[in-house]
Amino acid sequence: MKKLLFLYFLVLSPLLFSQNSYQSSMDNHRNYPIFNQGNSTTFSERNLIILDKDYTNTSNHWLLNPSSLVNENKEFTSLLLKEQLEELNYTTPFQLSHNPTLERFIRVYLNDRKESISKLMDRASYYFPIFEEYLDKYDLPLEIKYLAVIESALKPTANSSSGAKGLWQFMLATGKQFDLQVNSYVDDRFDPIKSTEAACKYLSYLYNMFEDWDLALAAYNSGPGNVRKAIRRAGGKRNYWEIRQFLPQETRGYLPAFYATYYIFEYADTHHLKPTKSKLTYFEVDTIHVKKQLSFTRIQKNISIKSDLLKALNPQYKREIIPFSKSKKYVLTLPKNLIDAFIEKENSIYQISPNKLTYSKRIDITKNNSYVVKTGDNLNKIASKHQITLSQLKLWNGLQTNYLIKDQRLVVRK
Repeated sequence: MKKLLFLYFLVLSPLLFSQNSYQSSMDNHRNYPIFNQGNSTTFSERNLIILDKDYTNTSNHWLLNPSSLVNENKEFTSLLLKEQLEELNYTTPFQLSHNPTLERFIRVYLNDRKESISKLMDRASYYFPIFEEYLDKYDLPLEIKYLAVIESALKPTANSSSGAKGLWQFMLATGKQFDLQVNSYVDDRFDPIKSTEAACKYLSYLYNMFEDWDLALAAYNSGPGNVRKAIRRAGGKRNYWEIRQFLPQETRGYLPAFYATYYIFEYADTHHLKPTKSKLTYFEVDTIHVKKQLSFTRIQKNISIKSDLLKALNPQYKREIIPFSKSKKYVLTLPKNLIDAFIEKENSIYQISPNKLTYSKRIDITKNNSYVVKTGDNLNKIASKHQITLSQLKLWNGLQTNYLIKDQRLVVRK
């Protein structure tokens, strides 16, 4: 699992995990290497590991004694939780059932992480519609949207020490295998839409491999190879909870964390959880295809948008520069109420001169609007003869130098 560097994730532990990096030891029929583990353990991972233990971690101010957790939430009984989980189980293809491990995760979140969950609900209002759109496109369970909460805490620029990046924590090689472009200017792993589609493709592959969503998610965390080994060590059993003890340590907490997050979001009202404040939603933004290379600075000079918002809406542009290519489209995402302002000031944003705007279109050459170059001609002489400027003459004919060729035909009037 990726080791998260960003300190703001500490408040979210044990909510956070990272998809593990690919290894070359993947089965021959599949080119995707399996995931591996790093050597160190992050704060969030340590908390996941100790959730099955009955002790107090005083250094991290974590009280993980299950009986203490129950006392702090007297009205929220195990019987009520069991009933709520059964109710959810009727509406999902996942195997959602009550067990002590899952209850401990849920109670820890509710007792110690309410403020963090409210912040996650803020981010979810923007990202969940994107996830749902693509999960529906690939006919995947919509509940998988909660997996991104576990992977990145819904931070599109989440970056791990091992190189996994984005909402869905893709490694570089993995991202490229799923058509995520990475170069000096662009990293599609940070692009919410493109990375979500890549995650859908990979999760579809994993489900087709195991035909079980619990095992598919376990494989997303630890790799298909580790899940297969756990099945063999469990004597062929294919139930996550029965093979759990044979999985890597962090994967033992991955599914409980996913289900706990799923439960808490679905029963947020019951536990008096609400977003901390209203922010921009996905339905309040739109995109524009750029026509030239464009810097964020240039955009901000012409339309009123805060730097932080511009970066947040366009996290895939690493150097705050949107490149341009004739063969590939690059888009700028803006709040809908700024789209008109951008279009109105487009000329200034792209630094296009009025003359270029007027004459940059191709002009068809005819005998009536052209002149054939003769020996001794030069551009200044031709421009003067036809009462046009030198810049117009060069612009209409696409000339980059003053070099002329005898018998060359030039446009001399529009």
